[in-house]
Amino acid sequence: MRILVTNDDGIFAPGVEALVEVLQHFGEVYVVCPDQERSAVGHSITLRTPLKVKPVEIFSGTKGAWAVNGTPADCVKLGMEVLLKTPPDILFSGINLGPNLGRDLYYSGTLAGAVEASLYNVPAVSVSLNEFDEAKVNYLKTKQLLYKAVEIILQNRIPKGVFLNINLPNIPIYLCKGVEVVPLDLTVSRYRYVGLNDPHGQVYFWLKDELNQLVNLNENSDYLKLKEGYITVSPVEFPVHHKRKMEQIERWFRKCSLNFLKEGKEEHSNA
Repeated sequence: MRILVTNDDGIFAPGVEALVEVLQHFGEVYVVCPDQERSAVGHSITLRTPLKVKPVEIFSGTKGAWAVNGTPADCVKLGMEVLLKTPPDILFSGINLGPNLGRDLYYSGTLAGAVEASLYNVPAVSVSLNEFDEAKVNYLKTKQLLYKAVEIILQNRIPKGVFLNINLPNIPIYLCKGVEVVPLDLTVSRYRYVGLNDPHGQVYFWLKDELNQLVNLNENSDYLKLKEGYITVSPVEFPVHHKRKMEQIERWFRKCSLNFLKEGKEEHSNA
């Protein structure tokens, strides 16, 4: 099995090293990651700056590893189109320091790496850890949790057009309550802007992460299940379009299109 790995914390992050070590038990591993942290860049790609790809030898036993001065989506796109001679069988993105829950789907570079692979019809998994402080992470315990999840995933087949978003609790495996498959809770507003005054009276705004202050969460929320000590798995589907919805919206504009034709004929006849 050929496995492609990316992340958004950068190629030197301990999380990607831990991910690679787990995945090497299951197949040939290739790594293409940003050369520095690219958190919260979403699914952006680099258009007006040339990309530099540098081979690196920091992972023992991998089949190839490269650092790219771009985004996670750039890394996956380069891996698929340039660096790997044949497409991978699956992509893993992570391990991200800090969880990716709910609306993070639209902001996260970690998730964007998985989405980009899905656009190539390659099964993909994004992996995040419920801890922001690197000093509080024991990656040996994290790898034990992740190994169990990876083992199950690779014994099965991820449905076409779907990627999996996994969040790991930062606890020993014996305290983990199990695995919960839950939807991303998009109703939760985790980040809020906070205004701060500088000495000159100018107001600036920062995003405050209120993850630890969230209360009254839905009982099936990915937020709540992770907090309770479960590994959460959220299948995410990205359909290109929905035929019925396209037909509905097409009806909105049908009369408008007929008016364009009528007005065009009138203008032509009066010319």
